Amino acid sequence: MEVEAVEERLICPDGIELVARVWKPSAPGSWPVLLMRQPYGRAIASTPTYAHPHWYASQGYAVVVQDVRGCGDSGGRFRGFAQEAFDSSWTLAWARTLPYANGRLGCYGFSYQGLTQLLGNDAAEQPDCLAPAMAGLDERLHWACSGGAHRWALGLGWGLQLAAERCRRRADAEGWREIRRSLESKRFLVEGLALLERLDPESMVLGWFRHNPHQSEGWTLHRPPAGLMRRPMLLAGGWHDPFLDGVLDLHGRSLLEGGAPLLRLGPWTHLDWGGGIDPLQLAFFDHHLRDRPAPSEPREWLFDSGTGHWLERSPQQCHGGPWGLSSCGLAAIDPEEGRLVLPGEGGGEVCFVHDPWRPRPAEGGHLGLDAGPLDRRHLDRRSDGACFTSAPLAAALELLGRPVLELELEADQPGFDLCGALSVLRGGSGAVEQLSTGVARFLGTDCLRRQRRRLELQPLLATLAAGDRLRLSLAAAAWPQISVNPGTGAWPLGACGPDHRVITLQLQLDSALLALEPMASGTLAPLVTTPP
Repeated sequence: MEVEAVEERLICPDGIELVARVWKPSAPGSWPVLLMRQPYGRAIASTPTYAHPHWYASQGYAVVVQDVRGCGDSGGRFRGFAQEAFDSSWTLAWARTLPYANGRLGCYGFSYQGLTQLLGNDAAEQPDCLAPAMAGLDERLHWACSGGAHRWALGLGWGLQLAAERCRRRADAEGWREIRRSLESKRFLVEGLALLERLDPESMVLGWFRHNPHQSEGWTLHRPPAGLMRRPMLLAGGWHDPFLDGVLDLHGRSLLEGGAPLLRLGPWTHLDWGGGIDPLQLAFFDHHLRDRPAPSEPREWLFDSGTGHWLERSPQQCHGGPWGLSSCGLAAIDPEEGRLVLPGEGGGEVCFVHDPWRPRPAEGGHLGLDAGPLDRRHLDRRSDGACFTSAPLAAALELLGRPVLELELEADQPGFDLCGALSVLRGGSGAVEQLSTGVARFLGTDCLRRQRRRLELQPLLATLAAGDRLRLSLAAAAWPQISVNPGTGAWPLGACGPDHRVITLQLQLDSALLALEPMASGTLAPLVTTPP
């Protein structure tokens, strides 16, 4: 089918013009509309993760990709998510009336483009179906923070990307180049916050860094329009994506409201989807917008990182474990000394030291600029953490759920971080394949007292083979994924400095427990909107 591209403009009720590019069949006729709204320029059209709109248009759709307010060639001032409820509602109503539209409409897109699908006014137009990927409703829990800590590298990097667009629009070429140099040199990890304050002082992301990640006050939890969560929905998330909790939250909300969403969780990072989901997404839209047969795959389809196969599993299920932790005190200096054992067989005590001059780096996982799996044996050889490894498995073991560690520990300073990774050591291989990571931040005088603490890791599905060994690695830093804890009790925002303290952690292992819980545990929150 031949395709053509045309430009369209929506004049909003407040007079602002929003610009869109439309790819559609060139033959006369009317077509179902697929809508995407994004802040990165309509020509990009989320092609890092999706097939080009030309492909969808060649299948018989009019694909509308709009520059959101204040971005690309659209008018107005960019205010981030706060602007999208009204603009999305106006755009949905407008897109249905385009001269080549047949009145049926679906939405798709990931990240920012995922959240724009979920915002609108209760009485306004809603899509017939939607496919939000790698997004969530809670700006604190799903976008800005993990484990009570700001996502340092990811947050700054994204904020500066948006700030560069502000510089381009006001013809500030030097500001744009300054941001680009800082990102390419990694200097943004030190100077990025100051750059945001100077070049984009109204930045949504800068506002996140000014809010306390431990408290919900001041943060926005978005409320979808009434009934939207019951609409046909295709949800996609990645094991190595920072927005997985947001996707799981959307899945849970849809089920609670009587929806029947499709869920796909793959071995994906935010920008690498390993071949994408376009055939499935096309079948989803064909079913709901063109009355064709439904996709034949199971409603909940999860990728097993151990076997490389897709399995029908529910995020409400959990398998594997639990384990206790055991050490004679050398788990920090010898990565093979600490043990994962049966519950009730653990015990011992381990101390390790966080030196802010050389903070423990974090690599891969879901919070890294280098997100994804990796061999972490070089990290486990460091002595500023501790490792606990199981005996070789007697039989295959499926791990499904959210790994959670609970143990008693204390620090010698009124602030510390506890960072963890779950890995597999394949039988006959020296590699330590990282499966899941997580962070938890603790501040205040309670840090000086022995208390039971909780560390949540990224959900996973991974089958271990007979002969494999499971390893839990712990540390007190995850730089630059989160900022370095100064150990003073102060709220950390940045790299190490002269006031950062050496921190010693003392782990009591007698009652320590590593278990798997349902993936969505703890991610659902009441839908109350807090003004930005």
